[in-house]
This record gives sequence, C-alpha cells and structure tokens, in this order.
Amino acid sequence: MATFLYRIGRFSYRRRWIVLGLWVLLLALAGAGAATMSGKMSNDFSIPGTEAQRAIDQLTERFPEAHAGGAGARVVFVAPEGKTVADPAVQAGIGRVVGALKGAPQVARVVDPYTAKSISQDGRYAFAQVTYGVQGMELTDADRDALQDAAALGRDAGLTVEIGGDALRANPKTGVVEVIGIAVAALVLIITLGSLVSAGLPLLTAVVGIGIGLAGVAIAARFADINSNSLILALMLGLAVGIDYALFIVSRFRHELLVRKDGAEAAGRAVGTAGSAVVFAGLTVIIALAALAIVGVPLLAGLGLSAAATVAVAVLVAITLLPALLGFTGERLVKGRLFGHATPDPESDSGPVPMGERWARFVVRFRWPVLIVAVAALGVLAIPAADLRLGLPDDGMQATDTTQRKAYDIVSTGFGPGLNGPLVVVAELPAGADPQAAVGQLVTRLSGMDNVLYAAPNEMSGDGRTALLAVIPKTGPNDVATADLVHTIREQKAAITAGTGATIAVTGVTALAIDVSTRLDEALLPYLAVVVGLAFLLLLLVFRSVLVPLKATLGFLLSLAATFGAVVAVFQWGWLGDVFGVHETGPIMSMLPVLLIGILFGLAMDYQVFLVTRMREDFVHGAAARDAVVTGFRHGARVVTAAAIIMISVFGGFVFSGETLIQSIGFALAFGVLVDAFVVRMTIVPALMSLLGRAAWWLPGWLSRILPNVDVEGEKLHRAEEPVREPVAVGV
Repeated sequence: MATFLYRIGRFSYRRRWIVLGLWVLLLALAGAGAATMSGKMSNDFSIPGTEAQRAIDQLTERFPEAHAGGAGARVVFVAPEGKTVADPAVQAGIGRVVGALKGAPQVARVVDPYTAKSISQDGRYAFAQVTYGVQGMELTDADRDALQDAAALGRDAGLTVEIGGDALRANPKTGVVEVIGIAVAALVLIITLGSLVSAGLPLLTAVVGIGIGLAGVAIAARFADINSNSLILALMLGLAVGIDYALFIVSRFRHELLVRKDGAEAAGRAVGTAGSAVVFAGLTVIIALAALAIVGVPLLAGLGLSAAATVAVAVLVAITLLPALLGFTGERLVKGRLFGHATPDPESDSGPVPMGERWARFVVRFRWPVLIVAVAALGVLAIPAADLRLGLPDDGMQATDTTQRKAYDIVSTGFGPGLNGPLVVVAELPAGADPQAAVGQLVTRLSGMDNVLYAAPNEMSGDGRTALLAVIPKTGPNDVATADLVHTIREQKAAITAGTGATIAVTGVTALAIDVSTRLDEALLPYLAVVVGLAFLLLLLVFRSVLVPLKATLGFLLSLAATFGAVVAVFQWGWLGDVFGVHETGPIMSMLPVLLIGILFGLAMDYQVFLVTRMREDFVHGAAARDAVVTGFRHGARVVTAAAIIMISVFGGFVFSGETLIQSIGFALAFGVLVDAFVVRMTIVPALMSLLGRAAWWLPGWLSRILPNVDVEGEKLHRAEEPVREPVAVGV
C-alpha cells in the first residue's frame, strides 16, 4: 500500500498540470451536471414494513384527495376576550383568512373550522387545516409568505392567529455560524502549519472535494429519493475530513521536504505514509456510513450513502490533487514565517520538547492513575444516557416566540394536548358490511379506552370499504401515556374490531416514532456487527495486532456512552440549553443514536489510525514499544490536536442550525470528537499502550502468515528507497 501510494504521490507531483487539469475538468462536469440534471430533494419520511407506514400507504391510495404526503399547516384562531368564533365579526375575519388560504399557491385543500366543527367547547378557539399538494421541500419562500399573509388578514380583524405544521419549515441552509467554524479551522491551520500557503491547501482541496461530492448528491436525487438533510450532512463531514486528511499529508510533506530537499520524493513519502493512514481512516468512515443502508430506514440510507460518497471523494482528492498542488508550492511551505518566526515543523525530532511529548511522558509515567481518572470521567458523563428517550420532533420543541410553538400551545389550551398529535386509525371494512354501523362500533370502543379524550370518524372512501378515524389522546404526542395508548390499541385489535369484520392499523406522529424506534432497535446489533466487524478487520490489517483494534473499539464505546450522556443532558434535560441554542427540551430524535454510531465510529477510528500508525512506524523502525508511544506522540500529537479542533469547529457550527436533526448531530459529533480525540485517543490509548508494551503489537504466527502486509507505516520505503530517476528542483 505504502509503495503504491508513494508512486501516486510522486506521479501527481511531477505531472501536476495533468492531475490538476483532470480535477478541474471533473469539477466543471460535476457543476454542469448539478445545474442541468439535479433532482428535487425530499423531506419524505418512511419506514417500509411497519404498521404506521402501511396505514399511510393506505391513506395515499384510498384518499388521494387528502394528499397524505404533502406539507400541512394548521391555522389556529382565538377570538378576542368576551367573544366567540360564532360572533359575526369574528366569523367574517376567519372567512377572509380561509378564503385567502384557498387561493394561496400550492394549496390543495382547506378545511375551515365551521365545516369541520373544529371549534373548542367554550367557543373561543378554532382551527383550519391546510393541505398542500407538494412536500415541504418544494414550497418556496413565496408560498410560505402567502401563508403568513393570509394569517395577517385575521390579525387585522382583531383575532389571534398562529400557524403550526411542517409547511413553515424552511429548507436547511448554511449560515454565519458554519462560516465561523470554517474561519476557526483556517486559524488553526495557520497556527499549526505556520504559513498562509500551507493553511490554504487543505481548505482549497476540501472545497474541491465537497463541491464534487455535493454535486454528485444533487444529481443522484434525480434518480433516487434523497432527503434534504443529506446535503448538510455531506457538507459537514466532507468539509471536516477533507481538511483533516489534507492537514496530515501537508504536515508530513513539509517534514519530508526539510529532511530530503526533494519535492517529488517528499510528496511520494508523504502520500505513502500519511496518505496510507488517510486511505484506511477514510475506509472506516465510508464503511460506517454506507452500512447505514442495512438499517432499513430510507432516510438513514440516503444520509449515509451521500456522506460516504463525499468522504470517498475527499480521500481521492487528498492523495492525488493535493500532491499536485504541492508541486506548485514547493519549498514555500517551509520558508514561510509566522509572526516573524520561522515556520515550525510539527513532526520534527529536533528543537524544544513539544507539549505532545511532555503529555505522553506524563501519561506513560502515571499510566494507572491517568487511566482510572479518564475512564471514571467518561463514566460520569455517560450517566444521563440511562434516561435516553427517543421520539420525533414536533412544534412543541420550537422556540416559545415562534408562531409554530404559539399555535401548539393554543391548541393544547383550547382542545387539549392530544390534538397536537392525533392518532389516525385506518379501518378496512369487509365487503357487504354496513359502513356506518361498523364505524360506529369502532368509534365507541376506541372512545372507551383509557387516555382517549374522544374518537370520531373522519372520512370514508368512495367504495365504503375504508374508513379514516381520528383518536385524540388526553396527552401530548411525545408523552409516555400516548405511546402506551398506541401499544394498547395494537394489542387489543381483536376486541376493538370484534363483530365488525374490520382490520385496523394505527399511524400518526407517536405511532411513527414507536415504529422507528422498534426498527432501529432490531437493526442495531446487525449494524454494529457489520460496522465493528469490518472495521476490526481493517484495523487488523493496518496495525497487524489483535489488541490494538480491540482497544480501539472499546475506547469508541466509552466515547459513545459519554456522548449520549451529553446529548441527553443538553437536548432532553436542558442543561446549558441557552448556550447551545436549544429552545425547548424533548425526546431525542429517533434516528440520532444509529446515525451517531455510524459517523462517530468512523471519525474515532480516524484518530486511532493517524496517532497509532506513527507509534507503529517508530516501533517497526526499531524503537522500543514504550519509547514508540512517546516518539509517536511527538510526531503526531500536534497535528492530531489541530485536526480534532478543526473537526470540532466545523461540527460545532451546525449546533446553531434551525433544523433539529442537524443541530443535534452537530452537537453530538463535536462533543464526540472532543471526548474521543482528547480523552480516549490521546490519554487512554497511550496509557494502555505503555501498559501493554510489546504485547500491544502481538499477532499470532498463523494469522500473520494469512494477513497481507499492507505496510501502512512505510517500512518498505524505509528499507529501500525507490531511486529518483529525474532530479526535480524543489518548487519547480
């Protein structure tokens, strides 16, 4: 592997114009393809094979006029003090709003409160239900403005009018906070590498990688159903790993250039050594992300495959385009000056003892106390994870000053919290049955169940075979009692449908959340087996050790537990919510645990590969096992620290996104990288490596003979350097 990548690095450096031209052409083609062939992103959420999804499919088939897959809005009215919605002036104001809604763009259906009798018992509250013919992703700002303008007509008439539903959810976009994350990454690069030229290369190659990756995702949306959040996740990961991978290779190139004074040779060795680590680190991320496709949730599959493709592009850019660009910069990377000082070499063996080496010596000397304290600290951070509750976000988790949250609270006050998340029961009636009698029996039995405020028939299909019933719980959609009601209805189907011959299925927000959690629980062990198993084999090849991959996996589990604990503390308990822009607490997004496992596992293995390969490189080149821990740290700690800070900065920028899923992913990844890089990889790992000594690199003889030697540490390059056939001046 090292020799193969060495040749790629030398070729790219020497044939820089050819390589650069090919990447520019590819970027242009990707941009043109995205401009002419990109498809529409979706915000559709489906979980095939579950009861809730079957019910939704039935609704779509039997009630096409209801536009079950379209965006929806609930416009809530409150009459002025002392009046009711029956007052002629109030009724006229509501009528103007409803009339404007019916004429609004993309609106397929409006059910006014007087027709639907959606009026509270005291007569002060009412709501109109608006259904769009397209998904929320396809609504434009003008469509949302029309919705707001209609509500303004009611406010002008003296009514309180608020709007809830997914129609107001704008498409996810990047903003100032994400730019701040990139700015912090640039600052870290300048400080670490010591010059604007060195710092600019990782940023430039990362931009090229995400440009091609995002264009590919946009084109793929033409042929497959890809969620709108896929672009944000691909951007987040592509930017973070793209900068990090380039940072490792640039840092190694500068070191080799200072030692060998030959640009082509330095590029070859940088790609052959640091590039090998990049390839295997990238493969672990790609495996973890692509394996999300086996979970059985299309949304997760789209997110994972989109991000995996972008990471793959980042790896290719790092090992080909980057050495080509290094050919244009040459020795300017080592002749720059920062604040009047000569450019430092983060991997040099000379000069003052760096902080990384001092830390490594401290950890090795006090390995038992350090190990105990680090593991105990992670254990404390993990305690809140025991209270993890999963669910789907709703308007009740919006900021209190938003119209969605105000509408949610008004509905809770006027109609009860259950109306914010009604259960939908789809009843299939047998041929020849009396529809009215059968539906009447079903409504009576559902109404008599515990925690049901009321049940009512909603619609009947034209053939009289399918009925749509609304069951309004006494509790909100994310309340445990509402979930218990869904389980009870499903468990007592036989008693509920007795004598009617009907079959029923339950859907709705709460039912969907239950089915998602069940599906993910069922898929978790197979997913972990695939991801951890393949990654273990990959690390076995990289390190030629049994204990190092095992230790890496156990360390990841510690990081994961601590990260879940932090997510629960912030997003569910509300700790430091104001700091992180969490307006309201609530259940954690159902898909976050599996998604976090996939992404964080890959990123955790990044730092494992980058840091421990330097230890193995020194060990293979003759250093004692414990000495290799210290020298490996000296060579790699500064760059790994910079890479971790860059990732934390990039992910941290997304914490302040308005999209709940992206916000929670950004926080979880930033915190997870913080814990994994600094506590696990840079504290627990060296402590364990020093405890194990030579045993850390033990590999049974029979397994050593079977495993191919991929030579990530570049031992073959060290033993026999490939002769340079064409002397190339540095910087030419």
